[in-house]
Order: sequence, then structure tokens, then C-alpha cells
Amino acid sequence: MDLHLLEKVNDTEWRIPPHGPMRVPGVLFADETLLREMDSKVYEQLCNVAGLPGIVEAAYAMPDAHWGYGFPIGGVAAFDPREGGVISAGGVGFDISCGVRTLHTGLKRAAVEKHKETLAAVLYNSIPAGVGSTGSIRLSAREMDAMLEGGARWAVEQGYGEAADLERTEEHGCMAGADTTRVSVRAKERQKREMGTLGSGNHYLEVQQVVAVYDEAAAGAYGLAVGDVVVSIHCGSRGLGHQIGTEYLKEMAVAAARHGITLADRELACAPLESDIGRAYLGAMRAGINCALANRQILTHLTRRAFGHVLPEARLDLLFDVSHNTCKEENHRVAGRDRRLFVHRKGATRAFGPGHPSLPPELRVAGQPVIIGGSMGTGSYILAGAGDGGERAFASACHGAGRSMSRHQATRQWRGGEVVKELASRGILIRSTSLRGVAEEAPGAYKDVGAVVDAAHAAGLAKKVARLEPMVCIKG
Repeated sequence: MDLHLLEKVNDTEWRIPPHGPMRVPGVLFADETLLREMDSKVYEQLCNVAGLPGIVEAAYAMPDAHWGYGFPIGGVAAFDPREGGVISAGGVGFDISCGVRTLHTGLKRAAVEKHKETLAAVLYNSIPAGVGSTGSIRLSAREMDAMLEGGARWAVEQGYGEAADLERTEEHGCMAGADTTRVSVRAKERQKREMGTLGSGNHYLEVQQVVAVYDEAAAGAYGLAVGDVVVSIHCGSRGLGHQIGTEYLKEMAVAAARHGITLADRELACAPLESDIGRAYLGAMRAGINCALANRQILTHLTRRAFGHVLPEARLDLLFDVSHNTCKEENHRVAGRDRRLFVHRKGATRAFGPGHPSLPPELRVAGQPVIIGGSMGTGSYILAGAGDGGERAFASACHGAGRSMSRHQATRQWRGGEVVKELASRGILIRSTSLRGVAEEAPGAYKDVGAVVDAAHAAGLAKKVARLEPMVCIKG
């Protein structure tokens, strides 16, 4: 990216002054190195987002931002329905509520290391993964609607987990306002056999060790210490979410002119929040969020069962579950007054600060856990929401390392088998259904997650708590 296009606010905050059809400025959180490596399309897309009706304060890009569909991935924007604010399917993304949950095992590295090969095999055989992967669960039409309305709560009621899990999940495991009548038959059909599956791409299940703690107080509140072993599960709403996104993007693009909306980019298709199509998409998207929450809950159950076969002493308590790729109705203070806004976070994580009433009491003192996934050969991080009521970018933070090259470029540079061998030499076991998929997700295809997290910390988006490194990674 050309830094001459930006105004430097400080070392980790840069501003795009409003120009042309922009209604608000664009703001990028990144250091100079990350910005120079960021593709120029992020600048263009952020300017386009800043021109949407009813946008409030600014269009934001997180330190891991890269080109996406309509919105940049790592993009955050909030809209006021009382000012003609819109909702954009491209501002949510195709994998609705893609997210990460992290589980404590209650075990130390040494106890897991001697069973690592067996554990990798059992997890690989227990967790369906890969393109088009299907599980053993088959949902009837009635069960599908119940799942889309109930989310992780439905999954727990079916025996896939514990009630305590819901307290450590955003929205307590169930997104209100889901409308199953707004989800097409095709979307439901695609999901009928995909519950409890990882899918492909950058989704994973990782056994990880805590290798560093940066904030002792927050780590204590989260129950993390150096040497602890945790499990992180990264996946989303699978075929259902993708189908919802595909269908509503087409409808919004057709309807834009009818609502007086001029699109700088067709991929930025949107509709007024108060319109019929806006309300319909909200209902369908919320059902998609519940699908993702239920999916991760079922995968948690499968993970607990797999550990039980190898390490029965593991307890697998949930630390927290965070979603990316959402639009949520939230109250935020803007220019000295409280406003009800619809916050789009595409490839970005909610990051409520200490004291937020939605957090469980035992986590409230530290702020919301923010789980930042790295690539399969690099570290991941646990951060804590910062702000004490003055959260930045509508209480949002980055969500991962962010790609530095396309999947096609990655497969030209790496071979999956070589990646697996190289990581094995470092003590990281990869188990995947696709060596091509491994090449696409090679660690070198991603930005430096440490630099991304350092920038988020320095910008005050969230504060560093702990670093995790992989021991076993199950990939699609």
C-alpha cells in the first residue's frame, strides 16, 4: 500500500481523509511494515465502505486486513438504522460466524507429548474434515429449524456438551432474532449432513501449548499458565452460511437501485436495515450464526470424546468462543451519546473491555477473551478486550494472521508433503485429508501473526495475554 495516501496519526493508526463519495474517514490500525505489505485493494475497499449510507464514525481495517469480497477481510463498520443505515452481506462474509473456541485440557505439555501420535490419530479419525465433509448427524426439517433457532443451546439440549459451555460463548450460545423462514431450502439442504464437521480452507482443530504469558492478571482470570495444553477449534457455518451469503448478495445487488443506493462495487451489495430485504437477511444471518455456534459445540463434544479415549484425565472446559463474520446490534457511545448500531465485523473479533455486562462474572474483570488464530505452523494468541467502556473501533480487534498471498500462489511455492515433513521436524503433527490444502495453508502464505498482534496491542484494540504454539493440527 502507498503510505502517501494516508495520514499518520501515530505508529499504529493511519487515516484516510474523506474524499469523493466517502461519508466518514477510513482508519487503518497497523504498523508501517504491515501497511507497506498490505495489498492496495484494502485502501480501495475501505474507501468504498466509508461511502455507504448511515455509516457511523469511520470505516476501520484491522492489522490483519487483506482484500475480501466487498469489504476487506479485517473490516469493521457500524450503521445507524435511524439514519438510513444499511446491512451488507459482503460486510459479513460467506462463512457466517466463522469463529474460534479454546478449551482447557487441565494437562501440561509433558503429559500430552508422550501420547501425541495416538492423540493425533484419534482426533483425525473423530473429526470430519475436508471439502464437502459430512458427519454422522442427519437433521430432519424440524430438527434443522430447531438448530437454526437454538444454536449451541440446541446442541447442548441434544447431549452435545454442557450447560456451562453456554456461559463461555458469545450470545450465551444462541443469537436472538433468527428467522428460519428466511433461510432457503437449498441452504438447509446443504447443511443437512454437515453438522459437526470442520470443513476446509483455514479451518482447523489444534492441540496447543501455552509458551508465553504477557499479562499475569488476565491469564489468571482465564486460567492460563505457561506449559498448559489447550485445544482450539476454528470453523463456521459451512454450506448453509455460504448459501445464505450467495443468495442475499444477488438479491441486494438487484434491489440497491430501488432503494436509491449507488454501489461503488457490486460486491458491496447492501440494503437498508429497515427494508424488507434488510430484515430478511438479518433473520437468515442470525440463523447462520446459530448454525456455526451449534457446529462448534458438536465438534467440542467430539473432541472431548476423542480425548477420553487417549487422555481420560483431560477435562476440556471451555475458555471462550468468539465469532468473526457477523453483524450484531449493539449499543456504543459515539461523540458523547449512546447509539444503537449494527456493527459489521468481517474477519474481525468482538473485543468487549473489562466490566462489560455480557461477560461471565469470572471473566469480567479481565475483559473478553479474544482468540487470534495463526497458521498451522505458527503461534496463536489469547488477547483481552481493552477499553473500560471506551473501546476502539466499536470494541473490535483482529482475528488472525491474515493471508499474504493467494491459495494459488501458495500451491506454486510449496508442496503439502514437504510442509508436513518440515513441521514434523519441529514437533508439530499435521493430519489432513488434502496435501493440496496443506500447501494452500502453508505458514509462509500468512502474515507474521506476532506483528499483527503487537500492532493490535499497541493500538489499544486488545491487550496481549498469552501465546500458544501448535502440537497437533487437524486440517481439512
